[in-house]
Amino acid sequence: MSAPSDQDRVVTQSTTVAAPPAVVFALLADPRQHARIDGSGSVRGLITGPDRLSKGETFGVSMKLFGLPYKIRNKVVEFEPDRLIAWRHFGAHRWRYELEPTDAGTHVTETWDCTRYDPASFAALRLLGFPERNRLGIAETLVRLKAAAEADARQAS
Repeated sequence: MSAPSDQDRVVTQSTTVAAPPAVVFALLADPRQHARIDGSGSVRGLITGPDRLSKGETFGVSMKLFGLPYKIRNKVVEFEPDRLIAWRHFGAHRWRYELEPTDAGTHVTETWDCTRYDPASFAALRLLGFPERNRLGIAETLVRLKAAAEADARQAS
């Protein structure tokens, strides 16, 4: 059996949001908004963290997966205001959001990247239904992020 390729270890999907990058980024950089936009159903709420994330900041989140509640601490590892934010926890994977301004608003790409996992750890993730579980969660998160950002943009105008 061959080792999984990097393509197997990265899930990426995109959408266009009818809101400026600053509005979209405000949702992503505010950890209190993550339960609002989470499409996986696993994010329950913020435990600790700043009002606005920046590189190196940590934030704690209440989660639920496979019916089991747990708490997790994340660290922001990539950060460019209105363009890019990514975080990770103790695992080797990253959640990344890239924003590109367009005439229609913002092109948003969400990526779950677990290329840093060793083969045995990645095999364990696959047994738990990942990355397919993340593919479905990302699709729904982008729907929710789009709706939230467009609502916030309408309120601001």
